[in-house]
Amino acid sequence: MSTSASAPLRTATVGRRTAALAALAALALTATACSSAGDDPLGGKGSAAPAPVGSTSAGAPAGGTVVVGSANFPENVLLGSIYSQALKAKGVKVEEKFNIGSREVLYGQVQSGSLSVLPEYNGSLLAYLGGKPADPGTTAVNAELAKSLPEPLAILESSPAEDKDTLSVSQETADKYGLKSIADLAGKAGELTIGGPPEFKSRQEQPLKDVYGLTFKEWKSTGETTANAVKDGSVQVGNVFSTDPKIAQLKLVPLTDPKNLFAAQNVTPLVNRSKVDATATGALNAVSAKLDTAGLLALMKKVAVDKEDPSAVAKEWLKSNGLS
Repeated sequence: MSTSASAPLRTATVGRRTAALAALAALALTATACSSAGDDPLGGKGSAAPAPVGSTSAGAPAGGTVVVGSANFPENVLLGSIYSQALKAKGVKVEEKFNIGSREVLYGQVQSGSLSVLPEYNGSLLAYLGGKPADPGTTAVNAELAKSLPEPLAILESSPAEDKDTLSVSQETADKYGLKSIADLAGKAGELTIGGPPEFKSRQEQPLKDVYGLTFKEWKSTGETTANAVKDGSVQVGNVFSTDPKIAQLKLVPLTDPKNLFAAQNVTPLVNRSKVDATATGALNAVSAKLDTAGLLALMKKVAVDKEDPSAVAKEWLKSNGLS
C-alpha cells in the first residue's frame, strides 16, 4: 500500500491495516494514514453498523463535557475534528485532545473515561481485542465487537468510509483489461506484476489464489512507492490504502472487493458510554451516515497534499453535509 502523510492508527507508529487483512488477527504498528506498510491505523470509508454496542444514552450525564481524542496521524486528527465540531453544532460541550499516540495508549484512556470519544477502525480494533468475526464484512465485525468490548466501552454506528487495503490499478490498465473489481483480474493476473509492502506477498499471495483464483506473473516489493509504481507502470497492480491521497493525485482506480478478501475497516466512533448522552450519540451517528470512502479520500487530499488545516477542512465538510 502506498504511504501518505495520513495514516489512520495503522502505520509505523500506529499500524492498523495489517490487522485488517487476512484474518483480522495481527495488529500492525505504524504511523500514517495511507501507508504502504500494510498496517493498522491506530495500532502501535459499507453500510452502517447494526445497533451500537450497548445503550450509549442510558446513564450518560446530560450536558457534561465530551472529550474527543485522536491518534497521532493526520487522518485521525481530521476525523477527531469532524466529531468535535459536529458535537459543538448540537450544543455539546467539547474538549479536544488530539495527536495523543497509538491505540495502546488511547484505548485505555477511553476505557477510563479520560477520553469520551475516539475515531476508530472497526476491523483493527477487533484485531487488537483478539476477536475473530464470522466473516470479514462490517456487520460480522461489529457483531463480534459487541461481544468483545468491555464495559463501559461501546461503538456507535459505523460509517461507510473505510481506510483499508485495496488492489489499485492505473486508469490505463483498467481500460486495457476491463477492470472494475478484483474478480475481473481472473484470467489476466498471469500477465500482470503486483506490488506492495515487503510483507504483502507472504500475507496475501495464498488468499488471492484461494478467494479469487489469481496467480500473478511477478510480485515486487514496492513499499512506500507502490502508488507511484502503479502510475509509472513498474507494476500493474498495487496494494494501496483506500484513503491514500495518491489515489486521487495519480488518478488510480481502486478495484472493488466483492468477496471481502480485505476485512472491514469502517471509521467508527468508539465511546465511553457513561460520557456521551443521546444528543452526542445522535450527532456522531449523523456524521457516520454521511461519511464515505470517496469523501474521506477527498478530504485527505486537502489535508495531506494541499496542506489545508484539518479543522478548516472538517468545518467545510460539516457545512456541505448539513451538519453544522
